[in-house]
Amino acid sequence: MREAHPLERQVGIDYYVSDGPGVGGRLRATPAAFRVRELEAVDPEPLDADQGAYPHLLVRATLTDWDTNDFAGALSDALGVSRERVSWAGTKDKRAITTQLFSIRGVAAADLPAIDGADLEPLGRVGRNLEFGDLAGNAFEIGVADPARPDAVNGVIAALESFGGGRPAVPNWFGHQRFGSQRPVTHEVGLHVVREEWREAVLAYVGNPAETEPERTREARERVDDVASTPDPNWAAALDAMPGHLGYERSMLHALVENGGTEPADFRAALETVPWNLQRLFVNAAQSYAFNRIVSERLRRDLPFDRPAVGDVVAFADADAPADLPSPDTDRVQRVTEDRVDVVARHCDRGRAFVTAPLVGTETTLGDGEPGAIEREVLADLNLSPSDFDLPGNFDSTGTRRAILVGTDLTVDRDPLTLSFSLPRGSYATAVLREFLKVDPRDL
Repeated sequence: MREAHPLERQVGIDYYVSDGPGVGGRLRATPAAFRVRELEAVDPEPLDADQGAYPHLLVRATLTDWDTNDFAGALSDALGVSRERVSWAGTKDKRAITTQLFSIRGVAAADLPAIDGADLEPLGRVGRNLEFGDLAGNAFEIGVADPARPDAVNGVIAALESFGGGRPAVPNWFGHQRFGSQRPVTHEVGLHVVREEWREAVLAYVGNPAETEPERTREARERVDDVASTPDPNWAAALDAMPGHLGYERSMLHALVENGGTEPADFRAALETVPWNLQRLFVNAAQSYAFNRIVSERLRRDLPFDRPAVGDVVAFADADAPADLPSPDTDRVQRVTEDRVDVVARHCDRGRAFVTAPLVGTETTLGDGEPGAIEREVLADLNLSPSDFDLPGNFDSTGTRRAILVGTDLTVDRDPLTLSFSLPRGSYATAVLREFLKVDPRDL
């Protein structure tokens, strides 16, 4: 089995499904070479619907070379409204052409501004703002520039079809960007949070320099580590050294200056200065890392992904998902016993059920048999248990299950080399792309 890139192994992704070489090459040579279109799951009322009952304008935006967060800020500025009135269903990469939905509270279609690199199409009105995940999935059309081994595509396709039981499929990895593309430490912070090691969590985020960072940033993080190693830390000196653009790091250090930074509660308070969604992301990244580790071990032991083993927990299909993009309903799970394994395997083959692994939390169901043993061994190695996720405030998590396999409608054009495929929400395009390119994950 081919080992993954060393940086992927840092986030729990240990192997490739395909053993042969990748095509190499580059992504995002131009924004037009990386296209992402949301598969929409929102049905708006007409544009002339009552704004009292439907206060949010739904807009389809096609963006060229725009980061989603940056565009939301530019849109709110151009409208002269609060940034909090703009919401979206999914975050997209900057160097790309992306088509995605936004909702804007309290504006009319006629109010939409002209913004460079943005084509805005008002679709109708909705009664609530969009929330993260308000989409069925994403469709991708991705060009590979300067492939070194274009003929390697054939071997990868064959391996993915074999792995998926006839349909191209890959392990449903959490991609490298989940943990920080240039500095993958989010899961390290989260693991310390779950263990209630508050001081270690703060230092993993604020200190802990990475070679990939600019020199000034590395020096500032080194200064934090030096200050933290002294008997009487001078957090003000660490704050003075931290560049202004690292706002979350500065907010944590400012809290330590204010509260003394000597007790565990001081460091927890420092973590709580960052936005609530980042607090949750720390814990989510720890869960994602454990999930990747479980999936890697399942691969190593050659357990199936497209059908269950005895002891697996499967989730049945979401009745509301598009027919061509089936996905699991993780509120409808069942443990697979020996007398049911063949029946459930047929459900999986027909897209009616999905083998899952845990995103561990206080209410997580763990498997039995060999799949359950893998789950418990990984959690034990990480010094985690479901009860550890009973945490204060935004750090608490009940957990869920996640499909371990994601199939796709992959097509490949050879000249120029272009990969086209769709994935359900929550799945990462890099899980597919990494198999074809086999390059540094920072280049995906």
